[in-house]
Amino acid sequence: MGEKNFLTDRFEAERGRLSAVAFRMLGSRAEAEDAVQEAWLRLERAGGDGIDNPAGWLTTVVGRICLDMLRARTKRREDPIDGENGEMQHVDPRAAADEQSALADSVGLALLVVLERLAPAERLAFVLHDMFDVPFEEIGRIVGRTPVAARQLASRARRRVQGLPETPSADYERRKRVVAAFLTASRDGDFSGLLAVLDPDVVFHADADAVRLGSLAEIHGAQAVATTFKGKATAARLALIDGNLGLAVILGGELRIVVRMDVDGDQIVAIDSIADPARIAAFEVEYL
Repeated sequence: MGEKNFLTDRFEAERGRLSAVAFRMLGSRAEAEDAVQEAWLRLERAGGDGIDNPAGWLTTVVGRICLDMLRARTKRREDPIDGENGEMQHVDPRAAADEQSALADSVGLALLVVLERLAPAERLAFVLHDMFDVPFEEIGRIVGRTPVAARQLASRARRRVQGLPETPSADYERRKRVVAAFLTASRDGDFSGLLAVLDPDVVFHADADAVRLGSLAEIHGAQAVATTFKGKATAARLALIDGNLGLAVILGGELRIVVRMDVDGDQIVAIDSIADPARIAAFEVEYL
């Protein structure tokens, strides 16, 4: 009983901040409260075991819940509504207007307009870092990226908020050249070319679905990664994945694998291979 009271007290101490984070992420008080309540249920199930920083743990959990909700919302917008009794019929216009007004009061009308146009991962990175000072290391864990990639997400979102070009042209072109050089070297079997664009300590990760397709789960170091990719990537295309440069692998006319790349300077520091169909469906992929 005492442990539950302790967890309740810690959660209640964070509830206001968590609700503010979720509201700015989702733009709906009802959905924000659902996200916060789900975080409490997960904390209760975990029982506090191994949670050294409850505030950080709860922020991470709420962030992931909000990210999933935003991605689901994006997918629903893309799915056709059958018949005349679609989901939008059940939305109360007055309630929706009240939500928009409250959020506009909270973040400003101009910012609200831009937030609605951001990809889910961009919105999360911007809200958590620029509004709540969450470090990029934590944001990276929430979105499944490196801190470098999380910083790029927030930077791109910030530029859109400020009305600047979405991506600094010089930085974008530099990173595009690096990823394109990797793709060309991989296709051509150019081992030296691969080494030239890989950080000596580059780390490659593959999800369980990619492993089932024949990938290793984890590879460390430029030599090993270059050996793995030498002569490969024949079915890959250069692509923007949630706004970040990477590769899209097309097999049988379908997008089967997404390869995310984090570029620092003129070298690739991390590569993630994702073949989970559900995760791929949640990405915003633009072929270049």
